[in-house]
Amino acid sequence: MLKLISSIKILPRWIVILIDSSIILFSILLAFFLRFNLTVENIPQEQLVKGGLLYFSFCLFAIVLNKTYSGIIRYTTLEDGVRILYTTTFGSALAGLANYLSFYFYDNTILPVSVLIIAYFITTLFLFFYRLAVKYVFSFASNLKYGRLNSIVFGASQLGILTKHIIDNDPHSNMKVVAYIDDDIRKVGKNYGGARIYHAVNDLDYLVRTYHVHKLVITSQDIPLKRKNELVDFCLKHDIEVQHVPPAYRWVNGELSLNQIRNLKIEDLLGRESIKIENHLVKSQLQGKCIMITGAAGSIGSEIARQLIQNSPKKILLVDQAETPLFDLEDEIKMMVPSVEKICILADVTNRERIENIIREHKPNFIFHAAAYKHVPLMEQNPIEAVHSNVWGSKVLADLALKYHVETFVMVSTDKAVNPTNVMGASKRIAEMYVQSLNSALNNGEVEIDEGSHCKFITTRFGNVLGSNGSVIPLFRRQIEMGGPVTVTHPDITRFFMTIGEACQLVLEAGVMGKGGEIFIFDMGEAIKILDLAQKMIQLSGYKVGRDINIHYSGLRPGEKLHEELLNIKEKTIPTHNPKIMIAKVREEDYERINLSIMDLIQASTSEHENVIVRKMKQMVPEFISNQSRFEKLDLSEKTFKDIAS
Repeated sequence: MLKLISSIKILPRWIVILIDSSIILFSILLAFFLRFNLTVENIPQEQLVKGGLLYFSFCLFAIVLNKTYSGIIRYTTLEDGVRILYTTTFGSALAGLANYLSFYFYDNTILPVSVLIIAYFITTLFLFFYRLAVKYVFSFASNLKYGRLNSIVFGASQLGILTKHIIDNDPHSNMKVVAYIDDDIRKVGKNYGGARIYHAVNDLDYLVRTYHVHKLVITSQDIPLKRKNELVDFCLKHDIEVQHVPPAYRWVNGELSLNQIRNLKIEDLLGRESIKIENHLVKSQLQGKCIMITGAAGSIGSEIARQLIQNSPKKILLVDQAETPLFDLEDEIKMMVPSVEKICILADVTNRERIENIIREHKPNFIFHAAAYKHVPLMEQNPIEAVHSNVWGSKVLADLALKYHVETFVMVSTDKAVNPTNVMGASKRIAEMYVQSLNSALNNGEVEIDEGSHCKFITTRFGNVLGSNGSVIPLFRRQIEMGGPVTVTHPDITRFFMTIGEACQLVLEAGVMGKGGEIFIFDMGEAIKILDLAQKMIQLSGYKVGRDINIHYSGLRPGEKLHEELLNIKEKTIPTHNPKIMIAKVREEDYERINLSIMDLIQASTSEHENVIVRKMKQMVPEFISNQSRFEKLDLSEKTFKDIAS
């Protein structure tokens, strides 16, 4: 029987109208019966027939007019109850009006007023409660559906109740919510939406054993990151799939549906607690300004653009040499804040003439320099391109920023610039050195500039960005989708991670809070072991490590470190108003020496003698010691030379 009920899709409208009509007829008959002391003989036959027909006709007319029959009964809500109340009130009012007109013109009522009032209340209650009864019968039958997996909801709140309702009542759902869990001890023991609330710490193990739980759905939007990781670790240990409900602003058309309840991603576990950024300061400094972003089509550059647009600048120049990603970015942001002018410019930052024309024409107030080659093994194979793009491109932009009176120049650097073991990190460190020395020379009057001209040169330095182009997480995700193996370079390798949004918040705040010459670094928290990351990603995807997908150790790649650093061992930090942002105190370089060394390095890059280029880089950055690289021989020869000299 229950199987038959659950197989019914939607009741035809004519059946709903027939049921509603029967309820109206029954209500008026019951009203007469109640009014006349439960005695049939006392009921006036003429009033019963004429009055009953009058009430029935007007109520049926109101139902057809308001189309209360058109809803799907199994999904009846409080709004449907309000519609029924409005409908029966309207129908009864029409019957009452007809009754009054009969009395006014013919001095005779068709229907006793007391019967009309009783019938009104009976009709309203029966029409609504029969719908609720049908709803719960369908719900009960649906929940008995074979194969539904027992699930628990974390977060006994209104969103938790909504989530349970959607899971239990969606015909395509393969889950059944058996309980809630919550960290709030005050809620424990109560019932929410037909399920009991248990304590998330004390009772979780009991629930898993008792109900054989297969899924946990996290609905709480303010759960601390550490607590979320504890829940996930417990679930993965017990082979429980973890899903989460997106925040309300991401719901499609403002409504939550079963399809939007998704499996948890590794990014949800590696983010950080919310960071207080001086958004009012950022907005006040950037509002109404012209801003230029290089590398605008990349992960960092595009997110900087999205955040900048929200701060109401006058114009944004999006500069990149990658045609298709730049086209995609233009298509994405063209409708964002229409008052902001957005100009996409296809250009290479190493082309001085092209970049100078852009800056001369648009006169940007801020330049955010995110353009760079960043892939360590690839740059180890192509040091000439690393020098040309990362060093020369940064020098071109910095020099032009000074020449054309740009207010602030912000360079995006990397943790790989600290004690670099690869060409990419060394090239970024040289760019840092030049930008910082240029700022010092400017303050000391060592650089000739136009009167009144001044530019603040600022550097930001941070670790790996979650989900950025070419980062480890998208790589692991592709490998998992292909069935493995997942390649990890070394079982002990660690990395710092931050979200793209946080990285760009740092860049923006640095741009407005810096006085010039600083290297801002970010409190990256604890380093993440890449092996643990790979294992957790495999488990979150529903697979078993070693059984479904294997992990393969490929060995450290050329230039790769086991552990990244954010500060040179000789460097110190000073705090800022934001506890998550610090300023690195690095050794100051002489501008003239760095400038001449860079020009010498660029000149060497035209000869394409890679060993010569890398040796010059090592001379400029003494802490640059190659690792797992063909350039390690240069370190050995330099050491031998020093030993002989000593």
